[in-house]
Amino acid sequence: MPTYTVTNSNFDLTSNQQNKIAKGITKVHNIITGANTYFAQVIFNKTKKNNHYMGGKKVKEPTLFLHGQIRAGRSKEIKDKLISELKNIIIKDSKLDETQVWIYIVDLPPSQMIEYGSVLPQSGEEKDWFLNLPNKLKKKLSKIEK
Repeated sequence: MPTYTVTNSNFDLTSNQQNKIAKGITKVHNIITGANTYFAQVIFNKTKKNNHYMGGKKVKEPTLFLHGQIRAGRSKEIKDKLISELKNIIIKDSKLDETQVWIYIVDLPPSQMIEYGSVLPQSGEEKDWFLNLPNKLKKKLSKIEK
């Protein structure tokens, strides 16, 4: 369901920082939206040296971008809390200043998303969706959830 892409520019994230950020993003998404943790994936990318521009000029300071694609259907209040808590996790675990962190959340209609081979449910209908999955996939997802 949610795919969070973390892109760091002009600095390196250690393996430990990536681990903390991935766990933090997953936990925040789970707590605020109620979606199971096995839906959240976090992908890390790093820009190549001299490949980041703003206003047509090279950016030299460290910057981190979090681009989250989530299922549509959640209230503004939930999304406001989600983006705020994601910012807090990124700042804490990256050690960057808040002015160096950019976060975007994009809503996608669940009917236009397939994960684990199945079209995704509407927000709040995850339990019914899970019950209709093949047993092999239920076991796999249950292991991730622990």
